[in-house]
Amino acid sequence: MTTPTKISPAPVIDETARLLTEHYTFPEIAEQVAGLLQRRLAEGAYDVDAAEELARLVTADLQSANGDRHLRLKHHTEPVPEKKGAATLESMRREFDTSLGGVPRVELLDGGVAVVELAPMLFPLEWAAEPLSAALTLASRAQALIVDLRGNRGGDPDTVAFVCSYLLDERTHLNTMSWRRGDRTEQSWSLPHVPGARFGGSKPLYVLSSGTTFSAAEELAYDLQQLGRAVVVGEPTRGGAHPCQGWTVHPHLEATVPVGRAVNPVSGTNWEGTGVQPDVPCPAAESLDRARTLALAQLAS
Repeated sequence: MTTPTKISPAPVIDETARLLTEHYTFPEIAEQVAGLLQRRLAEGAYDVDAAEELARLVTADLQSANGDRHLRLKHHTEPVPEKKGAATLESMRREFDTSLGGVPRVELLDGGVAVVELAPMLFPLEWAAEPLSAALTLASRAQALIVDLRGNRGGDPDTVAFVCSYLLDERTHLNTMSWRRGDRTEQSWSLPHVPGARFGGSKPLYVLSSGTTFSAAEELAYDLQQLGRAVVVGEPTRGGAHPCQGWTVHPHLEATVPVGRAVNPVSGTNWEGTGVQPDVPCPAAESLDRARTLALAQLAS
């Protein structure tokens, strides 16, 4: 059995602290947490043998100030490339290729109720537009639709807007991103035109959520809920509303730092820390049956 090579924590901590200070969407928190990392380093708290253990310890400290679940030191089993964001993209691509492009299930239930499962992520739109369009066009003829996000861990905000575009009738303001760099904002809107056919904005729509639902998947549920377009059924989601970028700080470690925050045009806030609260709370395992029952009742009325 090979003994793991002891990792040198100082370069990792120094670079993580620098990235945090330069890019984190909350500058005051960045200064506070960067100082904590340096103190913990000096105390020897990060003197561990393995990169995976260092990632766990540093992530706990990164999230200690405000519980931001996007703020992480992420361990990768395989060596990761140095280009910014490349580590995450490589991992996502592997999942994309083994999940039918992020749409592992399209099914028609009794009574004209369709289910479209989006998992494990909302992949970059340049990859996912074709499978998403095919699935949502197929489901457009259903009398009611259930979008299953229980196993979705997040992804691309542009893909959120793409999916919403099939579920609305008119171009709609969905979200605003407030970015630290340049102190600028960027609005997200549904598209005026989509490939294929829309399910539209009037037929019954339900979204399933769980404690696993995170990040961009939360945005999809939250946007539709705040617009009054969908009923969210299931469990509160994890509560991560800050878009992030990733930087390689070690051959097996990636620092992910939120560089902006979401502001919903209806609520004026977001789901950070609280998660998306379901309209119909129930265990995630029961949410599909509950949504189907609600859909059939709505169709009957």
